[in-house]
Amino acid sequence: MKKGILVHFGELSTKGKNRDDFIARLSENIVHALKGLTLEVRRDRDHIRIYVGEDREAALKRLLDVPGINRLSYFLECERELSSIEEAALAAYEEEKSSTFKIETSRPDKSFPLDSYAVSREVGGFLLRKVPGLRVDVHDPELRIKIIVARARAYVYAKTFQGAGGYPLGSLGKAIMLMSGGIDSPVASYLLLRRGIALEFIHFAAPPYTSEEAVEKVKDLLRVLSAYQAKAKLHVVNFTKLQLAIYEKAGDPYAITIMRRMMLRIAERLARRRKCLAIATGESIGQVASQTLQSLLAINEVTSYPIVRPLAAMDKTMTIELARKIATYDISIRPHEDCCTIFTPRHPVTRPKLEECLKIESSFDYEPLIEAALMDISTVTIGEED
Repeated sequence: MKKGILVHFGELSTKGKNRDDFIARLSENIVHALKGLTLEVRRDRDHIRIYVGEDREAALKRLLDVPGINRLSYFLECERELSSIEEAALAAYEEEKSSTFKIETSRPDKSFPLDSYAVSREVGGFLLRKVPGLRVDVHDPELRIKIIVARARAYVYAKTFQGAGGYPLGSLGKAIMLMSGGIDSPVASYLLLRRGIALEFIHFAAPPYTSEEAVEKVKDLLRVLSAYQAKAKLHVVNFTKLQLAIYEKAGDPYAITIMRRMMLRIAERLARRRKCLAIATGESIGQVASQTLQSLLAINEVTSYPIVRPLAAMDKTMTIELARKIATYDISIRPHEDCCTIFTPRHPVTRPKLEECLKIESSFDYEPLIEAALMDISTVTIGEED
């Protein structure tokens, strides 16, 4: 019997005419994730089979973070004969063991002489004879043993693990993420990555008011996210001159609103240059003054680009819980502040008026400052040991 890992598609099963393209992309991502391991990958309409021999546990650990995988199962491949299937079922049981079980059979190849019910009955009877005290429970078994009788071989599995879900990375295009270094933007990034959207990242630095440690914090966050996207480009914008001009002209109430408008202008131009299809942020509605609906309306006015906000309806408690789960929280709370927190006004406006934004922006020539910021971008690639 050959051992391997079976990949279950989940949501990909609903993709209709695009299904084969999604599965092909997922196969490529799996091969990349398992680079360095000896393996063989085969795919069909319903599953991807990965044969990795003794590296099965190491392969599983990597595959759990691959977007597009709904579930993973350890499987045994055997001859398409009842006796071989019975032995494989016993081996699958021995890996898990339980006091109750149920056999579930699917038969993609209908030429097999026994129907699904008969296979389940025969294999179940075999296990009952082999394992003293074992009982069948068809309603709520401790262990479900699945049998797939295919055209050339049969596959048996019981031990199943939850995958990352979503869509294969890159299958839905690429976006540019505004990465602050706080708690929210890494979580928003994770949600987009598992949804199949590849990301590049833009970070606004304001030296000497912000430190190099703030940029290093962002790099460390991207290294954690490299579990989901092996490599990512980080574009660090020198925002100092533009930000000082904003605070000189806008004053306390409107400074954050004007700053966010300028950030979106820069992000859009970089997104077009980098062939990204959207701008993404970690904003959550109402969480801070610049994230009320009135603020978002005033800020969005500067761009026609789609803006994706995965955290829009999440409260902070939910975001922190997810940050802990993906291991970004402890990095995010390091005491190295970015330009958004260093220059936070005391009394930010929560319902900014577009007319006032336009009036403030008309009071200074910001276009040369935007162009200068775009010319002063340092880009690094993070991931796979940099």
